[in-house]
Amino acid sequence: MKISMIVAKANDNAIGKNNDMIWHLPDDLKYFKDKTRNHHILMGRKNFDSLGEQYQPLPKRVNIVITRNKDWQHDGVKVFHDIEDGIAFAKKNNEEELFIIGGGQIYEACLPMADCLYITEVKAEFPDAEAYFPEFDKSLWKEVNRKHHPKDEKHQFEFDYVTYHRN
Repeated sequence: MKISMIVAKANDNAIGKNNDMIWHLPDDLKYFKDKTRNHHILMGRKNFDSLGEQYQPLPKRVNIVITRNKDWQHDGVKVFHDIEDGIAFAKKNNEEELFIIGGGQIYEACLPMADCLYITEVKAEFPDAEAYFPEFDKSLWKEVNRKHHPKDEKHQFEFDYVTYHRN
């Protein structure tokens, strides 16, 4: 099973503030939906909470939530208290590509296991952010695709969709 991480991050690796996204990029949201649809997705409980009730769980995906809280549960969600158990569940269910979707602590813990990174590189910086994507050694990765998206009337920032495969 391929383990992929998908994230939109700023130049300074910022990914969130106040348990929410810092920007609204409709085309990136569509990209996320298209990539993760019909796959298992793994996230932390805080990230799940940030989705808002109308998107809990994310539709047309198997939602795996990792939490330390032994009493936490939610309809339509597979709950695990250990990342490895969540990954094993996806593998046991014949998932071909598991998507790690955040937040910051989950990304950091899963980065050593990842085979592929789908990174939306947002051309901006957010010094007041509270959540960050971890630094990663680009020499361990090969950039295999990059597509630019300009700033426009629906997108406050320009950004690039970038795919990296582990060397």
